[in-house]
Amino acid sequence: MNSQDNLLDENNLLHLNKYTGKTFVIKYGGSIMDNQTAQHDFFQDVLTLSNLGINIVIVHGGGPEISMWLNKIGITSKFIKGLRVTDAPTMEIVEMVLSGHVNKNLSLSLSKIGANAIGISGKDSNLIKAKKKYIYEKDEKIDLGFVGEVVNINDTVLLSLIEKNYIPVVSPIGCDLDGNSYNINADYAAASISGALKADKLIIMTDIEGVYTDINDSSTLLSSITAAEINELISTGIINGGMIPKLECCTNALEKGAKNVHLLDGRKNHSLLHGITTNCGTKII
Repeated sequence: MNSQDNLLDENNLLHLNKYTGKTFVIKYGGSIMDNQTAQHDFFQDVLTLSNLGINIVIVHGGGPEISMWLNKIGITSKFIKGLRVTDAPTMEIVEMVLSGHVNKNLSLSLSKIGANAIGISGKDSNLIKAKKKYIYEKDEKIDLGFVGEVVNINDTVLLSLIEKNYIPVVSPIGCDLDGNSYNINADYAAASISGALKADKLIIMTDIEGVYTDINDSSTLLSSITAAEINELISTGIINGGMIPKLECCTNALEKGAKNVHLLDGRKNHSLLHGITTNCGTKII
């Protein structure tokens, strides 16, 4: 009996069956995309959930692969508050990597094991309408280049695919009214999509166990955290770097209509099924 079989005992199946007909939006990314065992388990878990009648939408990142290709052609990445500064040449690479290589490999891998997956870009059918994003430090307005923020989600596209039993695999590339492409943080894209779909769960698969008050002390892992506590930890610098957009997007998802948000460590065996059936990780409440 493998580890997934252990997670599908009678009690856990009863728990999972409560979600039949519900929608889960899953953000998948980070270094776990380079972990073959974690990838295999993730794909199997997605197939299991889909076979149980749970609607799945996957929004993927691909930061490490983007950085690898940028390094190959001699472009150095700069990050501000966890967001990649994206000039025009960088944007070309970002779109090729995310909407091409990463997106199609994920949909192919899921399809090979029997999942009805279809890869799409946020530019398809105006799925992700975006505008240029600025951030502010003190009184300074900082231009990040072709980094976008979500203006609107065309949920009709996703609902149509879900109705036909497809698993949409979404590349977080948006487009504005003038046809400009934008690199959108995958966490924010997943949050906006989960809100638009009024998803029962937004699940963020990441490469840490959850939210810590001290990243160097595993005993400070929080099983749950409120939006107010997130803002306080960001303002005091305890939460910093790439965790800032990750947690801001969690509160944003709840504000937009998602019912639950859950951060899970995607490096563990069958972390998706395990996280849904237990209280591991960090829940945003």
